[in-house]
Amino acid sequence: MKSAKQKGSHLGGFSSGASLGGKVSRYRDKQNIYKQGAPADTLFYIQRGGVRLSSQTKQQPSAVTAILGPGDFFGELCLAGYPLRVSTAVALTASSIRTIQKRKMLQMLRKGNKASNALVAYLLSSVQKYKNHVSELLTSSAKQRLARVLLQIAHLDRRGPSVVEIPIVSHQVLAEMVGTTRPRVNLFMNQFRKQGFINYDGGLEVHQSLRKALRSR
Repeated sequence: MKSAKQKGSHLGGFSSGASLGGKVSRYRDKQNIYKQGAPADTLFYIQRGGVRLSSQTKQQPSAVTAILGPGDFFGELCLAGYPLRVSTAVALTASSIRTIQKRKMLQMLRKGNKASNALVAYLLSSVQKYKNHVSELLTSSAKQRLARVLLQIAHLDRRGPSVVEIPIVSHQVLAEMVGTTRPRVNLFMNQFRKQGFINYDGGLEVHQSLRKALRSR
């Protein structure tokens, strides 16, 4: 079955990103975009590729907090007054990313038009997704958490395409996101592949049928 590629944005008015202004930069695979603790006066919009966010405390190893794709914003905490980056952002693959000045985005938000309303809705949705992720870490099995992470990376909702192809993410990174070990991720990914929930073909194909794993124990 031919896979459906990710297209456009989760924000209808920003399908090209051009209406956001700013400058588009290209990043290599594994290139740093910014580091935790750096000054935060810009936010970013992914037009092509993917980005991994990770955070680290003094007493703990680095933990992956999000994997983002086309149509996603990141670095948006600067809009809430955070003066420094709370995470490190690294390109997962060759990526095209639009950099937008904080003051420009605040001006857009104050306009109260369709574009600003879409952005506010997106930011509120991001906060809710983060809360859900924390809740899932406490209540779901590691296998269920992995299935949710893959569906989130693919942006597969129930009304979306049957299959979406995403860049291959290392099992170590997935293990850090899920809160388990790499060998267990290897085991679960092999099980998903045998069940027809995912497929490797250049990239990683994630199928809607992966939702069945959310109901298993």
